[in-house]
Amino acid sequence: METDARRAQTTEYLTAGGVRVLRTAVPVDSERKSDALAALVASVGERRGGVLSSGMEYPGRYSRWHMAYVDPCVELVARGRRIAARALNERGRVVLPAMAAAMRPAGEVVADRPGELIEVFIPPTEEFFPEEERSRQPTVFTALRALIDLFRCPDPHLGFYGAFGYDLSLQFEPLRLNHPRPADQRDLVLHLADELIVVDRKRETSHRLSYEFIVDGASTEGLPRVTEPAPPLPAPKELPPQPVPGVYAQMVREAKRKFIAGDLFEVTPAHAMYGRCDSPVAFFERLRETNPAPYEFLFNLGEGEFLVGASPEMFVRVSGDRVETCPIAGTIRRGADALEDAAQIRTILSSAKDESELTMCTDVDRNDKARICVPGSVKVLGRRQIELYSRLIHTVDHIEGRLRPGFDALDAFLTHMWAVTVTGAPKTWAMQFIEDHEDAPRRWYGGAVGFVGFDGSMNTGLTLRTAQIRDGVATVRAGATLLYDSDPEEEERETHLKASALLRALAGEEPQAPETEQEADRPGEGLKVVLVDFEDSFVNTLADYFRQQGAEVVTLRHGFPLHLLDEHAPDLVVLSPGPGRPADFDTAALLDALDARNLPAFGVCLGLQAMVEHAGGQLSLLPEPAHGKPGQVKVTGGQLFEGLPDEFTAARYHSLHATADQVHGFQVTAMTGDVVMAIEDPAKRRWAVQFHPESILTARDRVGHRLIANVLRLCRK
Repeated sequence: METDARRAQTTEYLTAGGVRVLRTAVPVDSERKSDALAALVASVGERRGGVLSSGMEYPGRYSRWHMAYVDPCVELVARGRRIAARALNERGRVVLPAMAAAMRPAGEVVADRPGELIEVFIPPTEEFFPEEERSRQPTVFTALRALIDLFRCPDPHLGFYGAFGYDLSLQFEPLRLNHPRPADQRDLVLHLADELIVVDRKRETSHRLSYEFIVDGASTEGLPRVTEPAPPLPAPKELPPQPVPGVYAQMVREAKRKFIAGDLFEVTPAHAMYGRCDSPVAFFERLRETNPAPYEFLFNLGEGEFLVGASPEMFVRVSGDRVETCPIAGTIRRGADALEDAAQIRTILSSAKDESELTMCTDVDRNDKARICVPGSVKVLGRRQIELYSRLIHTVDHIEGRLRPGFDALDAFLTHMWAVTVTGAPKTWAMQFIEDHEDAPRRWYGGAVGFVGFDGSMNTGLTLRTAQIRDGVATVRAGATLLYDSDPEEEERETHLKASALLRALAGEEPQAPETEQEADRPGEGLKVVLVDFEDSFVNTLADYFRQQGAEVVTLRHGFPLHLLDEHAPDLVVLSPGPGRPADFDTAALLDALDARNLPAFGVCLGLQAMVEHAGGQLSLLPEPAHGKPGQVKVTGGQLFEGLPDEFTAARYHSLHATADQVHGFQVTAMTGDVVMAIEDPAKRRWAVQFHPESILTARDRVGHRLIANVLRLCRK
């Protein structure tokens, strides 16, 4: 990649622990940044590194950005209460002595190979800590805090990048373990990234940031950044068995018994599903394309292990003394289009069960912050906000607090461990239920990924919608937040829905398109329609609906010379909606002309009213006009609604109407209350509806489109 050295900016820091840092920032040309990022992402498939991005823009919560690094100089790995720092190249050998000096006081040194590795064991303490200081108990985070203090400086991008496993919480909340932990399980993997590309897609800027370290006179300048490549991925082995249907539902029933007993308020157990993955990089790119999320990530953790995810939920974000979280609770399936999405949003916002889920999550989250935040500073910034994902709609709260003096980002991280949205309440009892009932240890699921900055900042997302990949097998865990009023089978279905985006991306499947009418089944093919426009505001959309069904449509303004009916020779004449009364447009003369030519006709709104009056019926005024209002249409018979629901919602734009006793010569085939909504005369081939099939209020289940298709089928008969 080409960069312009003349635009390079160098900044020097002296960290709190006495390490000199030189940062060089070089702008990346906009036309080359995609290539630069793609090269880094591809490299992460072969060597240790990470990619973090955000594909969502929610003002005040998430902005769009992208960063990547490869070949970090040092990695931190924790297994239980042991934490090791290991140099990954010659550059790491320069930095490691200072890191070893910082880590030694944190615990018992169990391995010390100067310039290569330092490992310490932090035993549990018998000292009693008040809850306000629980985050300062001796754990592997004691060593991590010492390293952050060593490198503390104002650079906004220098820090540790990586993943935090679920079992880290055991160092603060010991549980009665039900599962042995795998020998290859790591509870923390963090990288000291000394070169990375950062793209701010909101400001449309990108930079390559390169860091040099000077420790006790030794410098990394001039040393190669490359690390040892990982061995090639093995051929995928046989997949473990998928979940047995009904097992998760039974877990829900057992949780409900705990709710009845008062042992739990809510709990979020999960189970694992599996897919094959021979290219984590290709999987990551597909996932970003098909399932954009605030926390998209790809980590090559070494030892043949990858994490790929598109998480919807922030864990903890810290900037200065501000602590933020965005708990998610409440899930419903996306609709086929924006109109169905709106209906689904109304459904979830009116769900008392979903509101209770989020209420409990937010109350627990506020409690987590109150432990370390300035009194009165914990506030709910957003309540039950809607977030849309590829297959799901979530309700989200946005909460902030201000750290009390003496507490830092790591305290904020630890007091929230782990989020109530992946555990439950009360937290310890919920985590014990999870340990007792889930089929295996969670490993990374329910933990966090992200960045711990040496400037005191932090940005982490929950490890949800994540695949852990090893030996070509991707393990995808998914759970649901359970309450007393949970439906066991529905909660089990929700877990599969949550996992579906990842499993489809693993399989290389394209996102499913919304269901539409079959192209081959267009009943208007070969038919010609004359649409009479009575100065209506919706006539073009109505014409489009007929064209979508294959019909050729010509629109004529009312008052046209009647000989045009002979010239156009339509198979169907459509009478549009319009203002006023039918007599304002002399609709009787038009209907006489249609009768004389034996032409079939379909009327909408004013068109129905014209047919009613032409047949000797009467019209009345509604007590109040219904303009742009939904109406519940009940079908009472006829052919016009074949294949449609017996009851559906449709758009009303009218003041005039007819009641059943005012209609003569037609069969009334649909009603809304005592208002006639459809009439039919099959013998004369006359059909009409009072509602507007072309409105968005009639779009649920494509009712309007299906009605127009039926009109054309009847016309063809």
